[in-house]
Amino acid sequence: MDAPLLQLTQITKSFGAVRALKGVSFALQAGEVHALLGENGAGKSTLIKVITGAHQPDGGRIAVAGEAVSSLTPARARALGIACIYQQPALFRDLSVEENIALRLEKGATLQRVQWPARRRQALDLLARIGAAIDPAAEVGALSMPGQQLVEIACALGSGARIVIMDEPTASLTQKEQHLLFAVVRDLRTRGVGVIYISHRLEEIFALADRVTVLRDGASAGTNPVDSMNEASLIQLMVGREVSHLYPPPGAPPGDVVLALRGLGCRRSGVRGIDLEVRAGEVVGLAGLVGAGRTELARILFGLTPADAGEIKLRGEPVRISTPQDAIAHGIAYVPEDRRRHGVILDLPIATNMTMAVHRALFPGTWLRAGAERELATGYIRSLGIKTAGPGAPGGSLSGGNQQKVALARWLATKPKVLILDEPTQGVDVGAKSEIHKIVRQLAAEGVAVLLISSDLPEVLGMSDRIAVMRGGTITAMLPGNADAHAVMAAALGQAREAA
Repeated sequence: MDAPLLQLTQITKSFGAVRALKGVSFALQAGEVHALLGENGAGKSTLIKVITGAHQPDGGRIAVAGEAVSSLTPARARALGIACIYQQPALFRDLSVEENIALRLEKGATLQRVQWPARRRQALDLLARIGAAIDPAAEVGALSMPGQQLVEIACALGSGARIVIMDEPTASLTQKEQHLLFAVVRDLRTRGVGVIYISHRLEEIFALADRVTVLRDGASAGTNPVDSMNEASLIQLMVGREVSHLYPPPGAPPGDVVLALRGLGCRRSGVRGIDLEVRAGEVVGLAGLVGAGRTELARILFGLTPADAGEIKLRGEPVRISTPQDAIAHGIAYVPEDRRRHGVILDLPIATNMTMAVHRALFPGTWLRAGAERELATGYIRSLGIKTAGPGAPGGSLSGGNQQKVALARWLATKPKVLILDEPTQGVDVGAKSEIHKIVRQLAAEGVAVLLISSDLPEVLGMSDRIAVMRGGTITAMLPGNADAHAVMAAALGQAREAA
């Protein structure tokens, strides 16, 4: 048998007193999709950074196609045919798609004339290979997150990579785009490319992977053929315990209507004719395909793009929400989708991140009260089970699931009546997902009205008391929480209309 395309043997890596990798071994064969799983903080990101040359291991051996590699750098990793597609695309937002692709692939000399027609043809060819209907002249910053991820995949294909790492590649993709991505992954496998596939969506692992390696607490918990595993055994390997209630059951029946929308719309956002009610203690799931208008509706309710039609009522009283300050004053809180851009400021301490929305109440005078800030943060760290060295640790030191809890704590500090959660468990592991779901159910039990936006259909079905399905900027169906996946997808695709 040929030598593995990539062989890692007893890799160790420490950051100060923290041992991130504890003798991890991993092998990737040519023409194999090898899934890499583990909870946030298990060591996956550190291992990927070692493979791509961003981190130097403290010990162990790396070999590519049987040849030992020492002092691996990002440039040498690229030269060896290693490419990584990250969850957060590393693109130049102010440049066009074709310029971004050219920057990755061209090796021209200084002062060489730019061959624009050739650049355009190259971009069109690579985008066509993955079925992406993207204009090469489009500015990357104007693309959706799924569009940017597809550009990253095109760059990796164009580089002729032999080892492709995909880190949560479907986190923001529509179902159609996911199917296109799966086809690309299978095509890479037939070409002899080795793919390391990282995802918290276990159904993707069973659909795509040949083998799976699970990391836990910086060590290998096991490597197995995928067809020898099931969901329960994978979760057990990942968390070291049985997760019995990924979706906790509903509590008491909902109370009075807290939020009522009548004919709500915003031409700028493409949202129109929204009729919706959310009651105290109720979780209303907002389902639909990417681009259906779910996040746009959340932004309207939070005053980021104010409504220009219809009515918003809180506890039966009409209100006007023109700014986020208006929304906060009326008891509306919003945890946005992209926690790295809008949720957690990575360089600031956890305590500062948690108190940003309540500064005026926490510090009524001209002086900051560090003790009060620390006390509030410590309380949320304890109650939400945030794994951190303390309230003074930077936000960037936390795993994705713990960052999400910090973003949630910021808005819980405002004591909201209405809580809008946009993709609250995107990119977090199954253990953290279970914990976040329990927090949401507890908030509902305390009388908070929750509007839950999620592209994870099992999450919508498992967490919602009722489901509002959006398509084309409006609600096309209201379904009961026990609706099946087919009914939700049919409504999202415009094939049905039902009332709860």
